[in-house]
Amino acid sequence: MPVETLVDKAEFLPEALALRFEEEGRHALAARGRFTLALPGGSVATSFFPRLARVPFDWSRTDFFWGDERAVPPDHPDSNYAAARSLWLTPAGVPEASVHRMKAEEPDLGEAAADYARELAGVAGSPPRLDLVLLGVGPDGHVCSLFAGHPVLGLRDRAVAVVEDSPKPPPRRLTLTLPVVTGAALVIVVALGRGKAEIIRAALEDSGSALPVALVARQARRATFLLDVEAASLLRGR
Repeated sequence: MPVETLVDKAEFLPEALALRFEEEGRHALAARGRFTLALPGGSVATSFFPRLARVPFDWSRTDFFWGDERAVPPDHPDSNYAAARSLWLTPAGVPEASVHRMKAEEPDLGEAAADYARELAGVAGSPPRLDLVLLGVGPDGHVCSLFAGHPVLGLRDRAVAVVEDSPKPPPRRLTLTLPVVTGAALVIVVALGRGKAEIIRAALEDSGSALPVALVARQARRATFLLDVEAASLLRGR
């Protein structure tokens, strides 16, 4: 399907995401009685999670997973879970049973990945079919902890993978694999700022790009790119 692109001033994008989130969530609840999603960290968390925490929604029927996590304790400043907990889960009163944390602080990351894959399968099936995957994108085009040219990007035989040598610190991480991301009912990619403009142009206009975000754009069942004016500045017609 064609990629949907929404462009607006940065200050209006959290509201646009909240409306889309509520729409997708209500559709999932009507269809299956549950809404399953995977969260990012980084600037998407700080810029968007406070607004999403105010969405009037039945959090007891929502399952929160993560796209990736760094090998740090859950209260560490670099933890994606910690950001979500402080900016969304606690303010919204999300029940603990709805939260499926990636335990990337475990010493055996292989075992932690297998445990998380089993937990994901128990909620979203095998292979997993999430309702929504929310992604940020790095200035190098990575999504989750899927980096261009890294062997983990090509994995097709598992849902959760170990990254021992991330080119971006910290090096040890857990990540959903590309088939889980692109298999979601909807993938929303958020990109802000002029520093993301070339990456976004490649993702949406270069059919041969091997950047992870470009693979998501081409392979997702449905994809929406939520961009501020600067991130969209190199797209044709802008």
